[in-house]
Amino acid sequence: MRRIGLLGGTFDPPHVGHLWLAEVAREQLGLNEVLFLPVGEPPHKEGRRITAVSHRLTMTQLAIQDNLAFALDTTDSDRPPPHTTVTLLPLIQPQYPDAQLWLIIGADSLRDLPTWVEPQRLISQCRLAVLPRPGVEIDWQVLETAVPHIRTITHWLEGPSVALSATQIRHWAEEGRSLRYLIPPAVLAYIQQQRLYSH
Repeated sequence: MRRIGLLGGTFDPPHVGHLWLAEVAREQLGLNEVLFLPVGEPPHKEGRRITAVSHRLTMTQLAIQDNLAFALDTTDSDRPPPHTTVTLLPLIQPQYPDAQLWLIIGADSLRDLPTWVEPQRLISQCRLAVLPRPGVEIDWQVLETAVPHIRTITHWLEGPSVALSATQIRHWAEEGRSLRYLIPPAVLAYIQQQRLYSH
């Protein structure tokens, strides 16, 4: 059975933490492909300014261009809101009818999954690949009570966790600091060319 990894996010901008998470999942789960799925309008980030989706799509494509197992998928960014994972997966599955879908997330997202839209229906559509994050503890009793059987479809990935966020990177950029080694060189060149994240 083919295995397809799904890595959603705002990717504003995509950084080495995203790439590392995708690569760890690809290697440890034997994924045939990892789809990067930039969200159109992230439902949990209302109220903050989001970089135009055209820029985020371009940056994501630039970030993954040297890995043949990574692909950009615009299904989420092409559709009208609301952009929730539970309504995205039924749009992805028909493209890979015989594949098992793996949702790739960090431990913080696993901890917060009960706050997602219809988490019970979500975990019936895929399996979860989770990379631990520093300082994030999972209370399985609380999680299982909120989302029964979630533990049985969760696979813990092994490897160093990159404590890096796009929010940090944007603030760093706004202060005029170096982003070298935090994001792929092609993405950095694009940010500089388009004057993103600078006042």
